[in-house]
Amino acid sequence: MTLPALEEIVRTARVVALPMATRFRGVTEREALLFEGPQGWSEFSPFVEYGDGEAAAWLAAAVDFAWREQPAPVRESVPVNATVPAVPAAEVPAVLARYDGCRTAKVKVAETGQTLADDVARVHAVRAAMGPEGRVRIDANGGWNVDEAEHAVHALADADLEYIEQPCASIDELAELRRRIARWDIPIAADESVRKASDPLAVARAGAADIVIVKAQPLGGVRRALEIVAEAELPAVVSSALDTSVGLAMGTALAAALPELDHDCGLGTASLFVRDVATPALRPVSGALPLGRVNPDPGGLDELAASPARTAWWLARLERCHALLAR
Repeated sequence: MTLPALEEIVRTARVVALPMATRFRGVTEREALLFEGPQGWSEFSPFVEYGDGEAAAWLAAAVDFAWREQPAPVRESVPVNATVPAVPAAEVPAVLARYDGCRTAKVKVAETGQTLADDVARVHAVRAAMGPEGRVRIDANGGWNVDEAEHAVHALADADLEYIEQPCASIDELAELRRRIARWDIPIAADESVRKASDPLAVARAGAADIVIVKAQPLGGVRRALEIVAEAELPAVVSSALDTSVGLAMGTALAAALPELDHDCGLGTASLFVRDVATPALRPVSGALPLGRVNPDPGGLDELAASPARTAWWLARLERCHALLAR
C-alpha cells in the first residue's frame, strides 16, 4: 500500500500514558501513540528504548491496520492466558483474579535483582492457584545463560510447565538448551529471537525452538506475521507488546487469522493496566477475547493524555519513523 502522508496520521494522533497495576518490564506507565485511519483506530507503541530502525516496523504495522482491511478470521474469539509479572508469591492470587476464566498463566522469571528461589516460589504459587488442569508457562526474556536455564528447568521440574519462553538470548544458546533438556520434553518458545531479529526465521532454521511467539506490531503487521508463521512451520502463539486495547485488537486480528492455534495467546494484558483507553477495556471474559476493532473513549484520551513534553517526543519519533518508511 501507499504510505499515507505524515499529516494524515498526525491529524488524529493522540499520545496516552496508561498507569499499570503492577510494575512490568521495569515500567509503571505505558505510553502509546494512537491514530485513526479509514479502517479505524490503530496504535504505534514501540518501547521507548528502541531505536528508530526497529520502531519503523511498528509504524508500518500501525498504518497497515488503520488503512487496510485485515485478513479474514477463521475463528470467532481468541483464548488468552493470564500474565503474572515478577511479583512476590503472596501477590499471585490477586494478579490472577484480574483474568476472568483464563486456563493458562504465563509467569515472568529471571527478573533483574531477583533469584531463582523467587522464581520457583512464584511459579509454584501460580501452579497452586491454577490447579492440576491449568497450564503454566514461564518467560525469561532471554535473562539466563544456558547453565542457568538448565538449572531452572531442574528446579521447576515439578511445575508441569507448558513451555519456556525465550530462556536465553541467542539462537545458539536456545539450540544448546533444547538439546540439554530434551529428556524433560519441555518445549522452548522463541520471542525476542523472532521479533527483534534481522532474520525472524533464523531460529526455526536452526532448530532452536519448538514454538514461535509472534507480535503484530514488531513484525510489521498482521500479514507479515502470518507469512513468518507459515514459513517457520512451527506452532505459533500470538502475544502482546503491552498494547492498549486498540493495539490488542490488532493482535486478535492476527490470532483469529492463523490457520492453527494450538495454544492460548498472550493478549490478555489489558488486565495489567489500572485504566485503559476504551470502556470496557479489551480484557478476557471466560478466558477469551472477542474480535473486532476497538475505539478509544474521547474522555479517556483526554484523561490519559501524556504530558506536552512526552507528546512532542512521540510526534518527533513518529516523524522520523515515517521518513524511514518513505525511503
